[in-house]
Amino acid sequence: MGRLRGTGLGLLTACFLFVMAPGAEEQTAPAAGEEELEMPMVALTFDDGPRRSTTTQLLDGLAQRKVPATFFVVGSRVKGNEELLQRMAREGHQIGVHTYSHTQLTGLSSAQVACEIQQGRQALTQALGPGDYWLRPPFGLVNSCVKACADSPIILWSVDPEDWKDKNTARIVDHVVSNAKDGDIILLHDMYPSSVQAALEIVDRLGERGFCFVTVEQLMACQEIAPEAGVIFP
Repeated sequence: MGRLRGTGLGLLTACFLFVMAPGAEEQTAPAAGEEELEMPMVALTFDDGPRRSTTTQLLDGLAQRKVPATFFVVGSRVKGNEELLQRMAREGHQIGVHTYSHTQLTGLSSAQVACEIQQGRQALTQALGPGDYWLRPPFGLVNSCVKACADSPIILWSVDPEDWKDKNTARIVDHVVSNAKDGDIILLHDMYPSSVQAALEIVDRLGERGFCFVTVEQLMACQEIAPEAGVIFP
């Protein structure tokens, strides 16, 4: 089980909102002085966006459920979607960089790798202001050059339903719900309507099983893992 260490409501707020399944009884904060809560925690992550239609629908559904997520954004898709990204930040989602053009970094020179990451971060900085903007490399491919140029933790995943293959919502949901366990990072893509629908069904079904949804940064904090540049998580 994920351990949320600390006391009282401040702890629950610090290690963040957990989903309530529709119709479930409201859960109460721990009593003052209570040292530890235990619940399974997962981080929902979304790659390749933003796309105005599908990402907006996803944000609406997550807001309704009070669930934070982590979005790894392609820098070339920032222009024209600044308000969407600002909404992500305002509603408590973590935003990271997925390079500028979604290029496989392991096939590039050091200078090209650095440029892809820096341009992606620059696009986010122009839209949102300065930030950490952790890196998720396209296709999850990493080598020593990527580690050296990352300038942030490198975030991969542990549950991948390959939602891009058949865009079958039911299959995607079943894969994630059947395989999710405490501490997992779930990979989805907010470019596809099928994935958006699947994500919200996943939240509802895992919520019924008592799962807590957090951002990647929150997951690391609750596991007492310090973020380090060039270090892969999980």
